Amino acid sequence: MFLTLYVDDILLAGNNMEMIQTTKKWLSSIFEMKDMGEARYVLGVEIFRNRAKKLLDLSQEAYINKILERFRMHYSKLVDTPVEKGLTLSIDQCPKIDKEKERMSNVPYASAIQSLMYAMLCTRPNICCSWFGESLPKQPWTYALASCQADLSLPTWYK
Repeated sequence: MFLTLYVDDILLAGNNMEMIQTTKKWLSSIFEMKDMGEARYVLGVEIFRNRAKKLLDLSQEAYINKILERFRMHYSKLVDTPVEKGLTLSIDQCPKIDKEKERMSNVPYASAIQSLMYAMLCTRPNICCSWFGESLPKQPWTYALASCQADLSLPTWYK
């Protein structure tokens, strides 16, 4: 059994319902708590169950749609991989002249990378690719966002 805690929310997960019920009973004897039933949505991750096949699908579709809109990429062309096939990235692609650096300073790379990393760690390992630190060429994160958009409907099943 797993017990996860985030601020004041507890998520219990496991394949032994008796142990889960015993743990809930013990916790409620110590803390004031409300049983919300089966988890369907936790920290931006939607949970779907296929009990017959003993599978879980974890989806971040709503979260990914939100970050696509935030970075104005919700109408972008879909790609099947985070980086186009054969693309070679180098530090030479980063801005060098002051005008380029000024224009690129308005691009929210750090925020985009953080959003992508959360999606990558939770449900989308397929968007993992190399980064160049703070000085990034445009292509990697835009391809990764487009890849997220392309596979929104693909399930991520866990057994």
